[in-house]
Amino acid sequence: MLGGVVAIATILVLFSGVSVAIGLLIVSAGFLIIFDGARSLELMPELLFGKLDNFALLSIPMFIIMGSSIASTRAGADLYEALERWLTRVPGGLVVSNLGACALFAAMSGSSPATCAAIGKMGVPEMRKRGYPDGVAAGSIAAGGTLGILIPPSVTMIVYGIATETSIGRLFLAGVIPGLMLVVLFMAWSLYATWKSGDADRLGSGSYTWAERFEILPRVLPFLFIILGVLYAMYGGIATPSETAAVGALLCLLIAVIIYRLWHPRDIWVVLRDSTKESVMILFIIAAAGVFSYMLSSLFITQSIAEWIGTLDVNRWVLMGVVNLFLLIAGFFLPPVAVILMAAPILLPIIDAAGFDPIWFAVVLTINMEIGLISPPVGLNLYVINGIAPDISLKTILVGSLPYVGCMVLAIFLLCLFPGLATWLPDAVMGTAL
Repeated sequence: MLGGVVAIATILVLFSGVSVAIGLLIVSAGFLIIFDGARSLELMPELLFGKLDNFALLSIPMFIIMGSSIASTRAGADLYEALERWLTRVPGGLVVSNLGACALFAAMSGSSPATCAAIGKMGVPEMRKRGYPDGVAAGSIAAGGTLGILIPPSVTMIVYGIATETSIGRLFLAGVIPGLMLVVLFMAWSLYATWKSGDADRLGSGSYTWAERFEILPRVLPFLFIILGVLYAMYGGIATPSETAAVGALLCLLIAVIIYRLWHPRDIWVVLRDSTKESVMILFIIAAAGVFSYMLSSLFITQSIAEWIGTLDVNRWVLMGVVNLFLLIAGFFLPPVAVILMAAPILLPIIDAAGFDPIWFAVVLTINMEIGLISPPVGLNLYVINGIAPDISLKTILVGSLPYVGCMVLAIFLLCLFPGLATWLPDAVMGTAL
């Protein structure tokens, strides 16, 4: 009952319009004062800063700088053009190249809105010009942008790893195959919807010479080599995630300066300023969530829920269905980082008690968060696409995105049927977890 009261109070506070971090601190302080007295507030500064005393947290601002330096250049447009030139003879090659560009740019930037903006600025107008339906043109980019929080390196996975004390390296590897599976599902639906719309003569890509195809590669390959290098250093035992993120951020900045001539101090300042703002926001939420988690544990809410779940005579897959429904609804209203930090302390004991793998669950949780990015009322990616193509109504973008939501739900079902899709690669590369 107390857990229900805390949940309702948290929802009401967050819906009042305050930031997520401040809202969590207000709820935590209120319940600690009521049940433990005012002296319990003396612990809050120690809890707040203690949660940030973690070396792994350094990887968050570094990966954000890495993504921000890429997003501030023409790397997205060049990546789109490169794939379009090389996939020109593939049936429906334009929408395939758009989704491929979304997947690769998502891996480079780690940001869903940045992916939508970078690829959508060229992809949406070009697909509409070639005769693709508005729903496919807008929906495919909106859905492709969500891959930024699943395909490594992913800030969302780092936050989950820190919140649950799970290996970040395993989490990154766990997202690879499900991420590629989503790309294939998105491509399959896009090609089917394009074929179903008819007028196939207008759906081809342009014609490019071999010289034009090779000409653009020097501007794209360095960023891809950095991503591969970061992952190799991490899984080759050369460096920790924080160290590889720092090197990756430095190299991305250097390439942005050298290849894209981002050498004006004002441009570099914008990259560092925006990265700092986003990093502070995420770190503040992490610190506040640490206080919130302490409050839940101090009032025995987490332990009671886990014990209650353990006494229920319910099939564990029914339980997982309820958890997915909760995550889906939460993702409609809150950003992925906030949902993970708020829900992890409560859900992880339930997941462990039901016998589910926490690495596998991280992927399922992330896909649920992806659905929230293209679903109202928040649906951040929908508004990004609407800003790029304001003549496409928000309703058309939403309707065009719904089939891709179906692809994500199908991916969750496939992960439930075949958990190895998420766990095989981490076990193969890093050995079976103890």
